[in-house]
Amino acid sequence: QVQLVESGGGLVQAGGSLRLSCAASGRTFSMFRMGWFRQVPGKEREFVATISWNGESISYADSVKGRFTISRDIAKNTAYLQMNSLKQEDTAVYYCTGRRSLGRGLRVDDYDYWGQGTQVTVSS
Repeated sequence: QVQLVESGGGLVQAGGSLRLSCAASGRTFSMFRMGWFRQVPGKEREFVATISWNGESISYADSVKGRFTISRDIAKNTAYLQMNSLKQEDTAVYYCTGRRSLGRGLRVDDYDYWGQGTQVTVSS
């Protein structure tokens, strides 16, 4: 099993920045990919970004391209999501995810492990 713990969420003004962290523990060697999804009340969880553990494969949702950057630190078993130029529509609970197998990892069902989520609120 793998445990994922997010941190770094909070309240920020529009145009500001936040960096989310996701610390992985347990059988982390079994993970090929990590990702970030977000969800607002009443809506489905949506894909934000994903990165393969070797860093060679990265994808972003169109809504965050050019503003968000996903990265990982293998030595620390940690993934990051740097969020710049934040907009009110970025307000959501952000979830870290892990996947055991190869593949692009763009869908909720692609992932095996989930963190508890961290709230990001962007004010006007």
